[in-house]
Amino acid sequence: MRVFRGFHHPGLASACALTIGNFDGVHRGHQAMLALLTNEARHRHLASCVMTFEPHPRDYFARLMGQPGAAPARIATLRDKLSELERCGVDQVVVLRFDARFAGQNPQAFIDDVLLDGLRARYVLVGDDFRFGAKRAGDYAMLDAAGTRQGFDVARMMSYEVHGLRVSSSAVRDALAAGDMERTAALLGRPYSISGHVVHGRKLGRELGFRTLNVRFPHPKPAAMGIFVVRVHGLAGAPLPGVASLGVRPTVEDAGRVLLEVHCLDWPLPMDAGYGRVLQVELLHKLHDERKYASLDALREGIARDEADARAWFAAAAG
Repeated sequence: MRVFRGFHHPGLASACALTIGNFDGVHRGHQAMLALLTNEARHRHLASCVMTFEPHPRDYFARLMGQPGAAPARIATLRDKLSELERCGVDQVVVLRFDARFAGQNPQAFIDDVLLDGLRARYVLVGDDFRFGAKRAGDYAMLDAAGTRQGFDVARMMSYEVHGLRVSSSAVRDALAAGDMERTAALLGRPYSISGHVVHGRKLGRELGFRTLNVRFPHPKPAAMGIFVVRVHGLAGAPLPGVASLGVRPTVEDAGRVLLEVHCLDWPLPMDAGYGRVLQVELLHKLHDERKYASLDALREGIARDEADARAWFAAAAG
């Protein structure tokens, strides 16, 4: 899969089958849409293409209104979104910066400049709630009429449901906020996971007797926060059981920087061998929300309880 920042690149396909969206989480509804897209692309002898945005358009409008807290919680990092899009068989992804210029485009300019001149779309697949252009003035009917007039096909995919529940990024965020990892996995079609490079931290885990591997979550508002039973990929041949904290570490440094701190129940590496590795951490079960402990000794005791609870969870799952 090829990834482009913007669409002014000679490596872009000469024609494509295109879908457009944020694809936060790449949930089962997204996966169904991407399966349809790749099938249409194959039959039409076109490259399959996803156009997505960074930042999320709602992040942009929340900042514009001076209310950054109104932006939606983020399910996935850009790294994880791109990884899932590749797993779905997409040929190319175009990541566009959502800014004032892009937000101000009228719908026809979006069709002419982005879809046709920029991406050379010959088939465009959208969701049932798709809107585009300044003030969301463009809709499916307008896009379909433009396709008839300007020579590209347009299709719309209706909602995807699981057990009567509409699958959406909002539903995934709600499940993560509730700590319901089983429902989250049902909506995603896989366990919820976060990946990234292991970075240096304060080395406090060593002092407390619980070594951790630290992965940054690059958005200030993750959809999941708390203490989790996890499975860690990327350290050994087989995934390793662990316990992890995802949040801002209120006992140590309530600085707002989000970090995923992972402690493997059976440490597989020499002291500093984890740095620079790319880990994928599956969040399997939520133990509790973050807690602010009165002292480092109390924090140490709390981590020990979390480790014991994680071991008990794995034992129950295996038995």
